[in-house]
Amino acid sequence: MSLAPISAQSEHPCAERVDVLDAIAHATRFASTVPALRGELQVELPLRHAGTRAVTLRYEILGNRAQPAVFVAGGISAHRHLAASEAFAEAGWWEQQVGAGKPLDPREHCLIAFDWIGADGTLDVPLDPADQADAVAVLLDALRVQRLRAFVGCSYGAMVGLQFASRHGARLEQLVAISGVHRAHPYASAWRALQRRAVALGALQCDETHGLALARQFAILSYRTPEEFAARFEPAQVSDGRVRVGAEDYLDHCGATYVARTSPTAYLRLSESIDLQDVDPGTIRLPVTVVAVAEDRLVPVSDSYDLVERLRGETRLRVVRSLYGHDAFLKEEQALAAILGEALDDVVEVAA
Repeated sequence: MSLAPISAQSEHPCAERVDVLDAIAHATRFASTVPALRGELQVELPLRHAGTRAVTLRYEILGNRAQPAVFVAGGISAHRHLAASEAFAEAGWWEQQVGAGKPLDPREHCLIAFDWIGADGTLDVPLDPADQADAVAVLLDALRVQRLRAFVGCSYGAMVGLQFASRHGARLEQLVAISGVHRAHPYASAWRALQRRAVALGALQCDETHGLALARQFAILSYRTPEEFAARFEPAQVSDGRVRVGAEDYLDHCGATYVARTSPTAYLRLSESIDLQDVDPGTIRLPVTVVAVAEDRLVPVSDSYDLVERLRGETRLRVVRSLYGHDAFLKEEQALAAILGEALDDVVEVAA
């Protein structure tokens, strides 16, 4: 087992999103050599807590199918669109790490991603991370991908990656699990339970979207750190006869943008799914890179150490320092690129 800390701090704590024009310009530079394809697959999937259900798997493939396959998964708000391409020019959720010259280079890998089952809000039943892992396996069968060069998962995606490694380990060469472990921490589950109560309270007032916006605002506070807020926002001020704190406009924006693209049912079921995470690390016998963030309040570093100690394959732990806490995988571009590059280079050497 290798333990090596990596320290990183972003220089621009106010940067909140990838510039769409930059993403399109980047896509134009490599689009002519990188194919992109979207598709849908209707399947019957046995769910752990709800029996067999009809589900739709919506996927996107970026890169040449002849290249080694890498499955990429993010948090519950992530989706199948990783990065801009000529076919799909809108910015993806992980532009920082996907693209020409980046660790997840679609000229070198066939990148596969999908929308989480339940993400469209039509599946109102308990969903387990193991169900998502089985859905990945079904999709790979349909795409005739027998084995993945790697599974790269962040947050909820890391949880699903661990489930996939446990349940379908023969189909995987390596797992990179970023900010996600084998179980949900009770403190993090308590945060999420309150968020779901906010949605329920909104529904009682016939204003479910307002409840969802409030839940998202609570979630943002759990993702980030007090240090970021101290550096970023001004003290409270009196405005129009009331006290308004510096972060309120930012939180309002986060809530509004989330409500515009998220179904309350999808949010509730995927939030619950995080809390159902339960995988025995002893069943995983393949190489795993575990990435922890020292400031992450949802996935404490101690849980990452516990995971690493119980895994049975070649394992390494990388610890990142970040002002952004749980959201570091979206913010600490250089630190994550170094870790991903190291992991993928190693698996290539082993394969060779």
